[in-house]
Amino acid sequence: MSPDVDLTAPKTGAHSVLRRLLAVDSRLFEFAAERHWPGAGPVLPRLSRSANHGVLWFATAAAVAASRTPRARRAAVRGLASLSLASLTINTLGKRSVRRSRPVLDPVPVMRRLKRQPITTSFPSGHAASAAAFATGVALESPAWGAAVAPVAVSVALSRVYTGVHFPSDVLAGAALGAGAAFAVRGLVPTRAQLAAPARPRADVPALPGGEGLVLVANNASGTADRARALRDALPKAEIVECEPDDVPAELERAAARARVLGVCGGDGTVNAAAGTALRHGLPLAVLPGGTLNHFAYDLGVEDVRDLSRALERGEAVRVDVGRFTAGDHEGVFLNTFSLGVYPELVRERERWSDRIGGWPAGVLAAVKVLRADRHPLEAEIGGRRRPLWLLFAGNGTYHRMGLAPGRRLDLADGRLDVRVVHGGRRPALRLLSAALAGPLTRSPAHAAVQVPRLRLTGVAPGTLLAYDGEVMEVEGELWLENLPEALTVYRPLPKD
Repeated sequence: MSPDVDLTAPKTGAHSVLRRLLAVDSRLFEFAAERHWPGAGPVLPRLSRSANHGVLWFATAAAVAASRTPRARRAAVRGLASLSLASLTINTLGKRSVRRSRPVLDPVPVMRRLKRQPITTSFPSGHAASAAAFATGVALESPAWGAAVAPVAVSVALSRVYTGVHFPSDVLAGAALGAGAAFAVRGLVPTRAQLAAPARPRADVPALPGGEGLVLVANNASGTADRARALRDALPKAEIVECEPDDVPAELERAAARARVLGVCGGDGTVNAAAGTALRHGLPLAVLPGGTLNHFAYDLGVEDVRDLSRALERGEAVRVDVGRFTAGDHEGVFLNTFSLGVYPELVRERERWSDRIGGWPAGVLAAVKVLRADRHPLEAEIGGRRRPLWLLFAGNGTYHRMGLAPGRRLDLADGRLDVRVVHGGRRPALRLLSAALAGPLTRSPAHAAVQVPRLRLTGVAPGTLLAYDGEVMEVEGELWLENLPEALTVYRPLPKD
């Protein structure tokens, strides 16, 4: 070692920069401790405690979801998913990677301090990470709810410095990590805004100020009373007819006879009936989602009364494809999906038990019974060859998957049927699962997929069940499927040019 080396000389480079940053951080903490925060005394400590273990955010998510709008429910779920990822990252990596001691409480007034001091390391702030993750996740799905939640999240983050349990840099690092977790969740499960259906091809339709000329039929069984009431408030000149499920077809026919625009509020089955009526009468259709899943309305870009009323008053609409099937004397249309095989069997079994034991238990029981059956539910002749199938699915439009999100249609007028087949064989549950995981892959050992404008099946056995948009019927013999390009005009809000 050279005798000219001075071991007492200050370190340079990264060590020097880090020491200076830590010194600035400590001075900022002391400055915050010495400041008087008007109105913060009775609020921030309580807010800080309420955020322990995410209790505050679970309660907030419940309040957001209670608004009963699809966007709010998705925002609440996304916020909690982001919070969970942020908490997992903080507890497994963050706290263990940087062993930073908590601030000394001497500069902090006693009235501000928490009664129970945390015992974990200081960097980064888990509370700030959870707050930022939840608020960012909510905002990515619903900017309006995000704006409402943001002040609470900022207050929770500030409370950690105010009560003396974190340095400012702990809070900033935690908030950055939480926001990053929310964006990571969005990468895995895209928001609906990222998957918005293209606003084409646009259609020329009448604008209906105040809803004048709209006759909307609402299916009471779907729990549509609140939505119908909200639509009356938004469009006071619209005529709204509420009826029981058995009366829906007749009421749709009567409404079509006097309407400029036919409207419907209900689930996918009710919307299917309205689409058939609108096609027969040559009317544009207005859809207000009122069921459980609402696949067509959501893929279309209509989620609530606000979306529909804006489209009606501005005269904004698009033309969409319709799927049509013909089986002997039976003919019908589908806006979402058509299927043969396991799924119709599941629907039939579920309906048989749902009134006795409830929907979810009936669904589980139906799945067990159908998947344990020794016979294939479907045999069909495809390409001149008769073969057993577990499932034949045809979507009205191509279904896409992004990340871990369920399949969605990005284009409702692509002129294609999205046909997917799960081949027969042993272990149906494994085959169906592998087909589901294959997603957009065109081929797998158990699964095949193709996009075509029409499809012909022959040799369908008598009593074979067919499901279309949730409705079930029996068919046999020859079966034709075809896509009707741009056959239906539907109101939807269009993006600004």
